[in-house]
Amino acid sequence: MFKNPYVKYVYDDLQAKFSEQVEYLQAVKAFLSAIEPLVEQDESLEKEAILERMVTPEIIIKFRVPWQDDQGQVHVNWGYRIQHSSLLGPYKGGLRFDTQVNESVMKFLAFEQTLKNALTGLPMGGGKGGSDFSTRGKSDQEIMRFCQSYMTELAKHINEKIDVPAGDIGVGKREIGYMYGQYKRLKGVELGSLTGKPILANGSLGREEATGYGLIYFLQAMLNEEKEQISQKRFMISGLGNVGLNAIKKVMQLGGMVLAVSNSQGSLYDPRGININHLEDILAHHKKDLSIYTQEFPHASYSQDSIWSRQIAADIALPCATQNEINAHQARNLIANGVRFLAEGANMPCMSEAIEVFNQSKDFIWAPAKAANAGGVVVSGLEMSQNAMRLQWSFEDVDHKLQAIMSDIFANCKETCLKFDLGKNYATAADIASYQKIVQLIQMHGLI
Repeated sequence: MFKNPYVKYVYDDLQAKFSEQVEYLQAVKAFLSAIEPLVEQDESLEKEAILERMVTPEIIIKFRVPWQDDQGQVHVNWGYRIQHSSLLGPYKGGLRFDTQVNESVMKFLAFEQTLKNALTGLPMGGGKGGSDFSTRGKSDQEIMRFCQSYMTELAKHINEKIDVPAGDIGVGKREIGYMYGQYKRLKGVELGSLTGKPILANGSLGREEATGYGLIYFLQAMLNEEKEQISQKRFMISGLGNVGLNAIKKVMQLGGMVLAVSNSQGSLYDPRGININHLEDILAHHKKDLSIYTQEFPHASYSQDSIWSRQIAADIALPCATQNEINAHQARNLIANGVRFLAEGANMPCMSEAIEVFNQSKDFIWAPAKAANAGGVVVSGLEMSQNAMRLQWSFEDVDHKLQAIMSDIFANCKETCLKFDLGKNYATAADIASYQKIVQLIQMHGLI
């Protein structure tokens, strides 16, 4: 697997200690594979334990979260905050409320967040947090009580100078609002203690759209490099949360056609292009049942199969749902159906086996999440700046800054590809660019 003895030692040691943490090991393995040739060139790295310090979180916080439902029953969930790296600034990364949350998922996300934040050029370290609590089927009062209980413990470990959480899956403006309210009760007014806040609570315009729009801005830069554009391209997009929905809207604004979308229950294909107004109406009134779309548009088809397993001719795939949603068979299916470009809108949505398929295809180009879906944390960083200055920028100002930073991230990946003769392997380029920056910072800070 690894040829370099130091790299092999680091990975084997992690595997021995955390064999059950498959997501964390998957992320670390992919990263070490990308940077192994650079490690070969510098024997001093092992003596300084650079890799161990890079892949190991600085602090792991785990705590119980008791809360009471509307019937008076008390429940207990696990809460987490992984403070992975403060080399570039305060720990920065979202909070995820989902039944699939565990320590492995949190560690993988915090590690990826550190690499991602290094690419943005903003002064943010890497972290991630959340709970195995799900907001689905819960009343607003139950969600509020949970958020208050979660923040009662988390507030001991965060502030605008140390750790600034934001939202992620299951955590939107409502949840951030409840948590910020509890934070203020405990520690006083501190505008920059969380980001993703409601606009009236000193949040940033453009934050809700940021990850989806940023994904398309990175894709746009990648297509420009190929002398192509989004207009007239056929898209398949998974996930109908903020990322997926806003990616759909931006694609349509730029003249692309979204043929297929999906959520956790199934996938919808409209050969004439998805009607976004009708889709949003369904999501607002019928939640997850996408099959209702075919009642208004009978030429469309609904299936419980994954969007990636269906026979749909398209040009571009945007996985925006969750980790490991595309396997090797589905990767081959996409290529067979004409897909030539993929950009990751979710964190690590492609299994290792799928990435091998993509990399073996000569004409297939894909963008990794740590570069392509950085838009959310970019605007979170911009929200921190606005809070510090006691200002609120217009949507246009924020969007302009987002476009510029996403273009810079692509330019960094492109430059790294040229420097290391990587062709169009933007995933390896992103890992190398982050790695070089973080190694310098570790050495600059000394033994800490």
